[in-house]
Amino acid sequence: MKNIAIREHHLYNKAFRKGKRSVGRYTAVYVLRDLAAEKLKKAHPQKLFVNRLGLSVSKKLGGAVQRNRAKRVVRAAYDSVKQELRTGNLIVISPRTSILSAKSGEVAEELRTAFAELGLLSRNTDNK
Repeated sequence: MKNIAIREHHLYNKAFRKGKRSVGRYTAVYVLRDLAAEKLKKAHPQKLFVNRLGLSVSKKLGGAVQRNRAKRVVRAAYDSVKQELRTGNLIVISPRTSILSAKSGEVAEELRTAFAELGLLSRNTDNK
């Protein structure tokens, strides 16, 4: 299923200010409980809670090509981890400059570690 994006700027700011944070080598991950999760559940075709994903890529990372590659790598890594996550959260991922030389598998392992640190992994997948 396609990721639902965070579209409002104030939600990015709220996640940065009030959310829990985990910083790794390739990414910084911010997580905040989504207050609109119930409303989004009613609009969802299968009536499920969903996570909303936001990517915040700075121009310090490089030109447009480097920024877009970083976003592709982060999206691929997130897609491999998202089945293990609890739902109903705002998740903002900010790539760091070392991501330019990383593969999506390495980033996926770091995201899994960050989500475990933030308490976002489902209980049934913690035993893996």
